[in-house]
Amino acid sequence: MQRLMVEPSQVVADQLHLNGTQQHYLYRVLRLGSGQQFIALDGQGQQWVATLTADSVVATLVPTPPPPGISQASITLAIALPKGSGFDEVVRQTTELGVSILQPVISDRTLHQPNPKKLERWQRIAAEATEQSERLLLPQILPPIAWRDYLKQPGAAARWICVARGDAPHLLTVAQASDPTLPAVIATGPEGGWTELEVERAIAAGFQPVTLGPGILRAVTAPLAALTLVTAARAPADLNNS
Repeated sequence: MQRLMVEPSQVVADQLHLNGTQQHYLYRVLRLGSGQQFIALDGQGQQWVATLTADSVVATLVPTPPPPGISQASITLAIALPKGSGFDEVVRQTTELGVSILQPVISDRTLHQPNPKKLERWQRIAAEATEQSERLLLPQILPPIAWRDYLKQPGAAARWICVARGDAPHLLTVAQASDPTLPAVIATGPEGGWTELEVERAIAAGFQPVTLGPGILRAVTAPLAALTLVTAARAPADLNNS
């Protein structure tokens, strides 16, 4: 069945009150009619089998148990904004990979200054990717912030900044040695990498420098690689051994 992201406030008892955009999508795009079903999810862990009624504004709901999944602590990606529309695909792909929070940051070498309307677009992309990947939790996308200001915020117990050169340990090794029950933050840099001063400030703020390997990854590739490594490192042992 097709999946549709809804706001928790739209669910009242066993009824889902559809807005105009959702009605258009269900009736005009998907060509569904009265009596047909879809999956509604609120992005906070709840999902239902929804049945369209004769009243096109309301669907009746039946709760459904969530599919089995991997329970892990929150993983935040602090990503220096890439140029152009590169962050759109980063949002889509990291959502599919299970990111919890996306924090776009503006670094000294960031070439792209985002339009305030971009945040709404990224949230829409994340909602679409959540539907398509069949995950229950919608990732949180925060407004862009200057890197130096982000470093002033209280951080998670595990904070790693990915650097391209030097003798930093590999992220996989560090993540495997970390406590998987504690939230983690992974920072990836812009085209051209972090400046030395940015790395120094990050270390002073509690970040540990790590590497993603000997190669130089693009600014849109590094977040995907970093998230994959940490997710794999923190997966239950029975999955890693299967």
